[in-house]
Amino acid sequence: MTRIAVIGGGASGLMAAVTAAENGAEVLLLEHKDRVGKKLLSTGNGRCNFTNLKQEPVCYHSENLLFPWQIIEKFNAQQTIAFFLKLGIYSKNRNGYLYPHSDQASAVLDVLRMEAIRLHVDIQTEVHCREIQPVKKGFKICTDQGAFSADKVILAAGSKAAPASGSDGSGYTLAKKLGHRLIPVLPSLVQLCCKENFYKGIAGVRANGRVSIYVDGECQAADTGEIQLTNYGISGIPVFQVSRYASIGLYEKKEVTAVLNFMPDFSREQFITFLKNRISSRPQKTMEEFLVGLFHKKLSDLWLKLAKIERSKKAGDCTEAEITRLSALIQGFRTEVTDTKSFEQAQVCRGGVDTKEVHAETLESLYVPGLYFAGEILDVDGICGGYNLQWAWSSGYVAGKEASHA
Repeated sequence: MTRIAVIGGGASGLMAAVTAAENGAEVLLLEHKDRVGKKLLSTGNGRCNFTNLKQEPVCYHSENLLFPWQIIEKFNAQQTIAFFLKLGIYSKNRNGYLYPHSDQASAVLDVLRMEAIRLHVDIQTEVHCREIQPVKKGFKICTDQGAFSADKVILAAGSKAAPASGSDGSGYTLAKKLGHRLIPVLPSLVQLCCKENFYKGIAGVRANGRVSIYVDGECQAADTGEIQLTNYGISGIPVFQVSRYASIGLYEKKEVTAVLNFMPDFSREQFITFLKNRISSRPQKTMEEFLVGLFHKKLSDLWLKLAKIERSKKAGDCTEAEITRLSALIQGFRTEVTDTKSFEQAQVCRGGVDTKEVHAETLESLYVPGLYFAGEILDVDGICGGYNLQWAWSSGYVAGKEASHA
């Protein structure tokens, strides 16, 4: 019987352990926290958006562009849904976003733990792995609790995002000691800090809009949704979706700018016409009154100030130039990005073990036979919406299945 050691008890590690045991392997799972799956409990605001029905290659990022989708196709969303249904999770569909019917992330963790116990996976917690040494017959795993032996190893130790949950980056050190290169690890799905001093005045405002990230003047990514304005800068799902590109630009010491469009459904010409028609309807309104019903007052006041239009000025007295300035601000609100929030606030990381050094069919190391990778430790990150967990399930399944082969 093949003995497999899984390093890391997060989503991908648990999936790898269960899959390997289901395929007849003897499995030892080592987790350095006091319990497995701590990060899983916080996903989906505690409800666990465990996959998404809309699956496309563009939902996954890597320096090795084709790599993630090759793995996703080996264990897709439908297979994930069927897998968890077999374990007891009846799913709830919210516009393609899948959650457990109980709306409890703990349910997903519980069924994985129950399955691991059923399959006799040996789970040992509070064990810190210091080194993985290839030996003549398999591996020696050196830990603070002594040494363990295994025929094969699955390294599923996570990234550096949300380190309090266990993803402290220690897996990267293990991978580097084994000769693997890292793509620079940066915060992703994270809030962005901005330079301007007006953010404290608009903190707490939420508004629908489009966020575009420019690096040295070139647009790298854009997304639409609810933007959250904070005392340090910008947040919200659309900001998270484009944040990896800001992280990369900042890491490369380039100029990073976010352009916010608060009326993305209009072209520039359409929006100017809209404003003029609105003025024609009620020209006696002051400009402060004119924007009521369109935008939050804090935003309206800021735009009028930046456009140099008096709030008390009659809408009908506005010049063509003033209307043009105002519309340009609302649809092209530029803000300089100076930093991202830290790994503590990031949901995932961009970067990790270079996937060009990993077999795209099996997730086995191209350098160390018998060593496999799964989950966030690899240079793969998905967009918001259950995609990073789908990567965990897919990569954990593939690594577990392939490693269990004698």
